[in-house]
Amino acid sequence: MRFQTLFEGRHFLVPSFLAAMFFGWLSGDWCGWLWLAVPAALVFIFCANFFRDPDRPIPAGDQIVVAAADGVVDAIEIVEEKEVLHRECIRVSIFLNVFDVHVNRAPIAGRITYQQHHPGTYLDARHPYCHQKNEALTWAFQGELATLVVRQITGAIARRIVPWSRAGEAVEKGHRFGMIRFGSRTDIFFPLDTTLLVKIGDRVEGGSTVFARLANGYISIPSQILL
Repeated sequence: MRFQTLFEGRHFLVPSFLAAMFFGWLSGDWCGWLWLAVPAALVFIFCANFFRDPDRPIPAGDQIVVAAADGVVDAIEIVEEKEVLHRECIRVSIFLNVFDVHVNRAPIAGRITYQQHHPGTYLDARHPYCHQKNEALTWAFQGELATLVVRQITGAIARRIVPWSRAGEAVEKGHRFGMIRFGSRTDIFFPLDTTLLVKIGDRVEGGSTVFARLANGYISIPSQILL
């Protein structure tokens, strides 16, 4: 467990732990308090599980792209990425439920060349248009072979995106760049010549699942967003 991740959960972990301890202590004299001690303990266990952040082996290779999030691949489509690359890309969407690790990781090594927050609504993360309407934070990672866009998207429960990195920072593949609190979605945009190694329905783990293989050609990004 990393302190930074646990620190993000302090507003949930500390109150639930203290409540469980307090009502548990009271129940020692009168079992009537158990009806409060048990739910508080369950909330603490749920939050401790949610804010877990395991270390994982990171596959090597410039062409190898790892998953940016834990969850299930539930959409793959060709779309125009209008914010950063301004070209058609393959969008792969990962749905994270409340039991998944919610730390997001850099899919490739390189430099963060773009970071932009977008206010929006809080539709359920399974809604087909949540990636267009919900609050989101867009990132661009410029590597040796390609620039990949990653978009963190909130959901009905996940209403806080926490960035740990910033534009201009150099990162390694698998670097933890932020998290989304409670149920959400992460989209990754690939060049059209990318070979995807996942399909809809696959469960992936951020930082360790081999997600795609990039082509050898370098894909540049518009000069106006370079730092």
